[in-house]
Amino acid sequence: MERWAADRGVGGVYRLSGPPLPAWALTTSSGVFVFRARSLSAQWDNLEIRLGFAPQLIGEQVFVHALDLRKNVEPLLAGLPPVPQAARTIVLDPGHGGASPGARSAFNGGWEKDYTLDWAFRLRALLQAQGWQVFLTRTNDSDVPLSQRVAFAEQRRADLFLSLHFNSSGGGNHQAGVETYCLTPAGLPSSVTRNYDDDVNLVLPNNAFDEQNLQLAMRLHRALLNATGQMDRGVRRARFMTVLQGQQRPAVLLEGGYLSNPAEAQRIADPAFRQQRSEEHTSELQSPNTI
Repeated sequence: MERWAADRGVGGVYRLSGPPLPAWALTTSSGVFVFRARSLSAQWDNLEIRLGFAPQLIGEQVFVHALDLRKNVEPLLAGLPPVPQAARTIVLDPGHGGASPGARSAFNGGWEKDYTLDWAFRLRALLQAQGWQVFLTRTNDSDVPLSQRVAFAEQRRADLFLSLHFNSSGGGNHQAGVETYCLTPAGLPSSVTRNYDDDVNLVLPNNAFDEQNLQLAMRLHRALLNATGQMDRGVRRARFMTVLQGQQRPAVLLEGGYLSNPAEAQRIADPAFRQQRSEEHTSELQSPNTI
């Protein structure tokens, strides 16, 4: 890692701590990347990101997998340029709908499909006021097949695709926080598989946007955390998500909190809370700042 940083002139690598999980920081002009030996969890400017391979300590040198450097670190070093004025068409995808209700709220019994639609309506109004052209994959309680959601974005020639969801844990009600997903780059294992096959050699259409996917995911993830103060569960990679696989544009899926957690479900049920997160996302999409 020290040799890689020196060869590219991106900054210095400094050891932060010793055993049992030694940690290092790559300090650059774009941000600080903190990583640990034998851990898939890393941070970019205090935002969690999941690596494909755990860094290894060999002798006195720390090694990071070349694909993680190319697909995770280098896009973060580049930041995210502002969205061009001529490229401002976005498809919002309210998750679930119809016979697919999604997760159920532990607070009031409400369904994920209703919360995601409300979130999409709020976000649409704010983005339209800023000059965006916004399309929703559904505008009522209808069951839209996942493949049709992808085709819908293609038909509208969208510049960005954002799928909105809320989470649920089958292992109790203690889990809480925000997770953001983008497609796993070819060659890297996914952070989450949910018992689906995870063929690391598979190249999917949306892999053409690996760099932009991560940059967009990090910005939206940061915006959601800033708006709500929720726990950071990281920007993660998944290959099985149909709404991401076939996209011909940067595409991100947001899990905006755990409906299975009573305290978090109560906040999600608050319209002011949903409005606040929508305002922060609109601001982030307008921002010229880097990650």
